[in-house]
Amino acid sequence: MEHLLNKNVLDIEISGIRKFFNMVQDIDDLISFTIGQPDFPTPEHVKLAGIEAIENNFTSYTHNAGYLNLRKAASDFVYKKYGLQYNAENEVIVTVGASEAIDIALRTILREGDEVILPGPIYPGYEPIIQMCGGKPIHIDTRDTQFKLTAEKINNYISEKTKCIILPYPSNPTGVSLTEKEIKEIAALLKDKEIFVIADEIYSELVYNEIHYSLAADLRKQTIVINGLSKSHSMTGWRVGFLFAPEFLCKHMLKVHQYNVSCISSISQKAAFEALTSGINDAEAMRKEYFERREYVSTRLTEMGLEFVKPDGAFYFFVKIPEYIHKGSFEFAIDLAKKGKVAVVPGDAFSKYGEGYFRISYACSMVILKQGLDRLNAYLKNENSSPSH
Repeated sequence: MEHLLNKNVLDIEISGIRKFFNMVQDIDDLISFTIGQPDFPTPEHVKLAGIEAIENNFTSYTHNAGYLNLRKAASDFVYKKYGLQYNAENEVIVTVGASEAIDIALRTILREGDEVILPGPIYPGYEPIIQMCGGKPIHIDTRDTQFKLTAEKINNYISEKTKCIILPYPSNPTGVSLTEKEIKEIAALLKDKEIFVIADEIYSELVYNEIHYSLAADLRKQTIVINGLSKSHSMTGWRVGFLFAPEFLCKHMLKVHQYNVSCISSISQKAAFEALTSGINDAEAMRKEYFERREYVSTRLTEMGLEFVKPDGAFYFFVKIPEYIHKGSFEFAIDLAKKGKVAVVPGDAFSKYGEGYFRISYACSMVILKQGLDRLNAYLKNENSSPSH
């Protein structure tokens, strides 16, 4: 009876990241650079807040949008950090991670046949939702602009069917960010157009060269800002995301959220409040460590002769596969895992524009990084010196 199922669901596939992970997880002695998850524990004071929530029986449903004090804390956080102003009562929704925020935003704004512009390469979590909504993803090749979606590129792809643009910076998988100037150019292009922008800013606290600048500072009425605590506070398993948008949008997204999950975990909400208040700067120590890792990985990859755009946010390198390796990105990643005992994510997991690249996550200790990069170096040397080359 499978043929009776929703065609939009039948037509999507499990993400390339998960496919690859499933294929290599049983390889012995494998060092993994695949996981986009901080290797730091959740801050102790945040964990204690979760424990206290349980002990104090804060274990019931909350307001659908999240309990008000948490929404106020979230509103205060983005104001202090990025100068954004949102009314906690009707312009903030606490979601089950940034993933649910993406889902309810797209399900609220998209109609059958609408087009959504995305940069390529890009994290694979957007396209399937767009397709399930009956929308059409329009990928823009950003390989010639250092993986940045520019105002000029966007302008070339806007059509009468364009409903939304995804602006996911700092980027997964490339680690690049947009400057304030680049953001303002996009805002100027879109300010008089009836086009929404989903600004996925989940990595906003992990920017190294300058302070993150949000499109919502210039294009508030059209922008849906998505953020969360998974990356900034190492709280991936707590599943806490935030959605910020004008009231006319939020009231409709809240309906989708309500019928989807009712509300997020009350316990996670208490931990999130602690993270956003007492832990408002918890990301700084992690960011400092990531910066040192980034510098180390950059040096090592350069020594190997590999090409990449140096990331200025998140914790990823998106690396070009050397020309002497005559394999597609998926085949290369499988071969590297089997022969070199290092797991990286094949670039084609991030759209067709990621083909020919691979992603390294440096969200792991310096010891693991050194061991894994030593193995990568040995693998590349062996491939370069093999008879076929």
